Amino acid sequence: MKIAALISGGVDSAVALHLLKEQGHDLTLFYIRIGMDNGEGDCHAEEDIEMCSLIAKRYGLPLEIVSLHQEYWDNVMEYALRTVKSGLTPNPDIMCNKMIKFGFFEQRWGKDFDMTATGHYASTEIIDGFKYLTTAVDPVKDQTDFLARIDYAQLSHLMFPLGALPKCQVRQIAIDAKLPNAYRKDSQGICFLGKINYNDFIARHLGEKQGPIIEIETGKKLGTHRGYWFHTIGQRKGLGLSGGPWYVVKKNVHDNVIYVSQGFDTSKQYSSSVHLTETQFITRDPWPDGCDKKEIMFKNRHAPDFIPATITRMDEGDYFIETERPVQGVAPGQFGIIYDRDAHICHGSGIITGLSSKQLSI
Repeated sequence: MKIAALISGGVDSAVALHLLKEQGHDLTLFYIRIGMDNGEGDCHAEEDIEMCSLIAKRYGLPLEIVSLHQEYWDNVMEYALRTVKSGLTPNPDIMCNKMIKFGFFEQRWGKDFDMTATGHYASTEIIDGFKYLTTAVDPVKDQTDFLARIDYAQLSHLMFPLGALPKCQVRQIAIDAKLPNAYRKDSQGICFLGKINYNDFIARHLGEKQGPIIEIETGKKLGTHRGYWFHTIGQRKGLGLSGGPWYVVKKNVHDNVIYVSQGFDTSKQYSSSVHLTETQFITRDPWPDGCDKKEIMFKNRHAPDFIPATITRMDEGDYFIETERPVQGVAPGQFGIIYDRDAHICHGSGIITGLSSKQLSI
């Protein structure tokens, strides 16, 4: 099979291509540059490209370095900055997969191959003649939440060689194969930032505007912040307050006010129901004949825990989710990820727009 293998310089994508090569596939390696030419972001590109070149040489495979600089900033970062400025919580990684890796890359390069492969920890499965995105065997590394915004055409052209492997085995394969990046640390944080501090990046593009930090129970001013866009619901670190722990529980965007509550008062930090809008299912609607309190598993962030819940359709693209236990740090703008009750099939995602009375909204 003729396969386009996306590699990053990390151990996961290297092991993915190693496995595909062992299976006898015809591979072409691709590295996508997404940082700006002015040096902002780019995820340590030169170091990564050097590693990718070593791996390509090791296997005698062609490596193409393709640029999607402007597409990334026009689509992913425009979305992220617009969302943050609106007081919401974006997820650039989800949008990068949707728009860049499996959007523009597929349209320009991936289309010329039988399949595109990545080092994501995810799987696919054919059920009743349809291809579904399914979870990886390693619950800690599972990345289906980052893939929950892709569509069926994109999924149909994707393969994930690492889905059946735990991370420890992937690392051991790299060591046994003597890959040049076998001991390289996993990347952390948002890719586009590279070595740039997140708050410095936000300040560079949105500036700063001082405002009060208010204890929500008493109305007492506890300190000041640099702008509501630096903070998200559920945030604990970076508030600069003593006597905590303190959590952000509400934002007043119009007046630039951050409201906080102490850690032991959990009623202000948790939500047991959310509204989703712009809900998209990857393969097909799981409930074409009606959706009233259907049992699902739910996530609102990248974590190994799945939350039992029910889902009800309110209108076209609008759904109401009730979780069996309160969820900490649910914030408008996040993606709510929908799984089947067995946490096996990732059905898709919607944008969180509303919360229950247990969680104060913007």
